[in-house]
Amino acid sequence: MSAPEDVVLSRREGHVTTWTINLPEARNPISGDDVVERLVQLVEEANADYETRVVILTGAGSAFSAGGNVKDMADRAGMFGGAPHQLREGYRRGIQRLPKAIYHCEVPIIAAVNGPAVGAGCDLAMMCDMRIASSTAFFAESFVKLGIIPGDGGAWLLPRAIGAARAAEMAFTGDRVDAATALDWGMVSRVVEPEQLLVTANELAARVAVNPPHALRMTKKLMREGQRQDLDSILELSAAFQALSHHTADHGEALSAFLERRTGNFTGN
Repeated sequence: MSAPEDVVLSRREGHVTTWTINLPEARNPISGDDVVERLVQLVEEANADYETRVVILTGAGSAFSAGGNVKDMADRAGMFGGAPHQLREGYRRGIQRLPKAIYHCEVPIIAAVNGPAVGAGCDLAMMCDMRIASSTAFFAESFVKLGIIPGDGGAWLLPRAIGAARAAEMAFTGDRVDAATALDWGMVSRVVEPEQLLVTANELAARVAVNPPHALRMTKKLMREGQRQDLDSILELSAAFQALSHHTADHGEALSAFLERRTGNFTGN
């Protein structure tokens, strides 16, 4: 049996932390309690660690994530077993913890989609703030093909990523969307060759991580709140966050660096 830290690997280099779902033989399912617990733990660690300014999320092997474990579904094992009320609790206390945790991750997350992102794996990519895909990747909101519904928040996540009509097409057909189409639809911001995926993701992460960490976290929070609050509320919250920003040491350093035409050295203070 794998140690808890082995199911999702975590490595920080500088201010960039990479999480790798590490169940390649099973194509990186995320429905198991061990994966859920580990990802929730990693989010909590990132929120508490101001040395982490951006996260890259990817999968080991040829798949990003196959989503739910179909064998467990067929065997009615794990979260897929029991009476209806037990299944409901299995979802609520299991995989549904993931969208809540990742939504509240304070640092930006880049999904480096290295291969198929299917079902809950597709939704996992949609939970992230930015998405880069390998040319070999594809996306499928394929729950309907198994006679089930998006139980992990996909009905909320996918329309916000690509719009209602395209999300409906994916959810009602269960069809695959290849990387080129995903780029055209705005599901990902770029498509690169497989060997360039993590290089490109790290280049983007570096462009993010060079900025003041408090400003990054507050900007992400504002963008999250902007999905559910009206303009007046966001303006009020923005005024409060801006007042905090003006009194950080990093703001003073940013001004000095701009006026002196040099790169800023930000400490999170």
